Amino acid sequence: MVSCPKLYIDALYLTMDFSIDKGLEVLEKTPNTLISLLENLSDEWIFSNEGIKTWSPFDVVGHLIHGEKTDWIPRLKIILFEEDKHFIPFDRFAQSELSKGKSLHDLLKDLKQLREENIRYLRSLNLTTNQLKLTGIHPEFGTVTVSELLAAWVVHDLGHIAQISRTMAKQYKEATGPWPKYLTILNK
Repeated sequence: MVSCPKLYIDALYLTMDFSIDKGLEVLEKTPNTLISLLENLSDEWIFSNEGIKTWSPFDVVGHLIHGEKTDWIPRLKIILFEEDKHFIPFDRFAQSELSKGKSLHDLLKDLKQLREENIRYLRSLNLTTNQLKLTGIHPEFGTVTVSELLAAWVVHDLGHIAQISRTMAKQYKEATGPWPKYLTILNK
């Protein structure tokens, strides 16, 4: 039997210190989570968004692929192996070109393959506590550590899973009648 840690009701929230192993628990599951959530849904779910200048689930998957190719691991390599520690700016909207002509199925398959490769690579590094403290230079934030970069990767995934869920939920906002008062996802 697994025991749960005691949680104190008066705590506002609990936080965790970054751990590669704990972070990988999320990073490894993201592609399959998205496959499970999105595969074989109708276009109304996949291509709907929250309004002007917002992303559909299709757009978000493309964005995650672009990040796998140009953000997390490339920036880690800059910190670990490059003399110049400045990160290349990340194009947060490059997914429209990357996704052009592809199906959601193709994008999900690409995301899964890229993520598996990136996780294998990350594991192969066997990063030490001292390496997690090494720094790079983000174009907006300035100095960031390996630990912060990897923690941000995990939170980035979770944020986009929440965004996809929220975008999908909002497609039924009007259909829920009076319930939006209690369906908090519809009010964000």
